[in-house]
Amino acid sequence: MNIPLSCIPTKRDEKWWLERHQLKLEQKAALNNRANIVLLGDSIVHEWEGEGSHACREYFGALKLLNLGYAGDRTEHLLWRIENGEIDKFSTDYVVVLIGTNNAGHRHDSPSDIAKGIGLILDTISSKLPSTKIVLMAIFPRSRHLKKRMRIRVDKTNELIKNFADNESIFWLNINAQFLTKDGVLTEDIMPDLLHPNAKQYEVWGQAIKSLLQSITSEN
Repeated sequence: MNIPLSCIPTKRDEKWWLERHQLKLEQKAALNNRANIVLLGDSIVHEWEGEGSHACREYFGALKLLNLGYAGDRTEHLLWRIENGEIDKFSTDYVVVLIGTNNAGHRHDSPSDIAKGIGLILDTISSKLPSTKIVLMAIFPRSRHLKKRMRIRVDKTNELIKNFADNESIFWLNINAQFLTKDGVLTEDIMPDLLHPNAKQYEVWGQAIKSLLQSITSEN
């Protein structure tokens, strides 16, 4: 049986990536291995430290937060990180996961393979953090129009991964409609490169996460 590349934990060799991994292990230790919320993902998550920094302070400033987003990561890179210390011996109330767009874009993985990688990530998080609630984000839309191959691949992946949510330990959050026109068009005033949100959209995202976490908390 062939294992998809999306499911094989893979360490990247770029200097900045290795340095960020070490920095995040140090930040985790500085938090005494305890946070309210952990963000896991790729460049879109990474940019909570950049484009989304104002929104991060606005919506999560009162919380202990650990951002484990790395630009360019695919599912296999995130798998390697969470299997190599980033969430080991750790405690957090919530983990927010957004990953997969680079599998779709860099290597043109099939929706099925991307979903398998994301499923393995969720299983690993649940194994290491059994009492943590996981918010699984729909992969954000990319490409201008609905019929573009990249958009279709992402949309088909979302149709698969939403089934991982059980509304008990894993919660589905899809805010993609808020990024699109009523005709499903993605424009540059929302995502300048038709992939990465601008600062205003991090406000939209931050509010959506905050609202969902408040809803989960009130039900428990």
